[in-house]
Amino acid sequence: MPVKAVIFDLDGTLIEFRFDYRVVRAEVKQFLVSQGFPPSLFSINESFFDMLKKVEVFMRNNGKNEDEIEDVREKALSIVERFELEAVRQTSLIPGAQETLEELKRMNLKLGLFTLNSSNATMQVLKRFRLEGLFEAVVTRESVSRVKPDTSHLQKVLMLLNIEPREAIVVGDSIVDMKSAASLGAYAVGVMTGLSTAKQLMNAGATCIITSLTDLPPLIREINEATGAI
Repeated sequence: MPVKAVIFDLDGTLIEFRFDYRVVRAEVKQFLVSQGFPPSLFSINESFFDMLKKVEVFMRNNGKNEDEIEDVREKALSIVERFELEAVRQTSLIPGAQETLEELKRMNLKLGLFTLNSSNATMQVLKRFRLEGLFEAVVTRESVSRVKPDTSHLQKVLMLLNIEPREAIVVGDSIVDMKSAASLGAYAVGVMTGLSTAKQLMNAGATCIITSLTDLPPLIREINEATGAI
C-alpha cells in the first residue's frame, strides 16, 4: 500500500529541545511527595507520565475521585510545561528538518505530529520556525487521555488525517514512537537524532533506521515505486 502520510514525533526528531529531564523529573517527584504520595512509589528514571499513572492508581485505590486525580495531574504537568516553555527559547531545528518537511509537502503527502509536549510549547516551537502551516494534524498530550506508547495517541492523528495505519510512516527518535507505530501496523522509521540506539529502535519495532531526516523522501519514493504508486 502506498505511503500517503508521514507522522512525526517532535522533540529529538524535528527539534532539539534543550530540556533537562532529570531536573524536571526531580521537581515533579518533589511536588508529588509534598502532596502525600510515598517516595517509594516512584522509580529513578521513569517518565512523568509513568509517575502520573502510578499516582492515578494509588489515588483510586485510596478512594479518590476523578476530579481529585485530575487536579493533581494538572498541577504536576504545569511544572513540566513551565520548563518546556523556558526550553522553547533555546530550541533549534534538527539538521534537515525544514527541507525534508517542505519536500514531503511537494510530494503531496499529508503531515501529522504527535508529541508528549504541551500544546502551548508545541505551537510556540512551530510558530518560531514557521512550521505550523505544514501539518494537517497536531496531537499534543492534552488532546488524548493516554499518551504514546498507548496507541490512542497515534490513532487520533490517523483519524484527523483520514489515513489507515498501513498508509502512514511514523518517524521518531524514541522507543515509544516505534512501539506506537508497530502496534498499529504503520511503517515505523527510527531516526538517529535522539538518545536511542539503532538496536533499541529496532527492538521496539522499527521497520528501518535512517541517520538523517533527509533520507526520508527517497525512502518514501522507493516504497511507493515498489507498490506501483509512482
